[in-house]
Amino acid sequence: MKVGTIFEDSPLGMDKWMTAFWLLVNCKNGISSYELGRDLGIMQRSAWFMLHRLRLALQEGTFTKMSGEVEVDETFIGGKARNMHVAQRRRRITGTGGKGKTAVVGFVERGGRVETVVVENRRKKIMQEEVKKRVEAGSALYTDELLSYEGLAGEYAHKVINHAVAYVDGAVHTNTLENFWSLLKRGISGTYVTVEPFHLFRYLDEQAFRYNNRKDKTDAERFTEAMSRVAGKRLTFAEVSGKLHDPTHYN
Repeated sequence: MKVGTIFEDSPLGMDKWMTAFWLLVNCKNGISSYELGRDLGIMQRSAWFMLHRLRLALQEGTFTKMSGEVEVDETFIGGKARNMHVAQRRRRITGTGGKGKTAVVGFVERGGRVETVVVENRRKKIMQEEVKKRVEAGSALYTDELLSYEGLAGEYAHKVINHAVAYVDGAVHTNTLENFWSLLKRGISGTYVTVEPFHLFRYLDEQAFRYNNRKDKTDAERFTEAMSRVAGKRLTFAEVSGKLHDPTHYN
């Protein structure tokens, strides 16, 4: 049953894997490796690796572009300084605003799914490439006033909401994504405390899965959907740990 799936070569029984997967996809703010380790009676480091393998299964690759009314918004993700160990705070918080944090762009098709991507920065070239990659030309595109979006009106029905003036102007707003960011950051700060940039995309996949399956599925149906994605995916400890050796990274 494990061969050819995310469970391959795991010494843990399927009863533990099933319990972990159920908790991950149905706990609104996720579950930490410390809590999961206690619940399953396994080491925290094993639970950390287990959760990353499960997040790989939740990753959704699609070539279908969004259409209709699409919101695009960006945010910065970074652990709150007060929650960090002093050494970690000095290493990661080196300025104000977005400095020391990771930029993430979100896309949501109203009435449909949300997608996220970690980006190097919010410059025009990168931002517009991501929009064109994910949103069908001719769609209604709603963004904030970030200058990197300027010039998209040639391919999209682009409308801008100036947050210095208002947050909603008729159909023009990015409130759907603002809600998603709120859920994401609540899970990160409340459950995971801090997330290394190296692993951030995995936590984004986790939150996007729960968000995209929140309305039309029961807990059991959400679990079944997650289980349908386990085949053909493999993640080794060497891949997931990268160059990180500090045990505080396993969160």
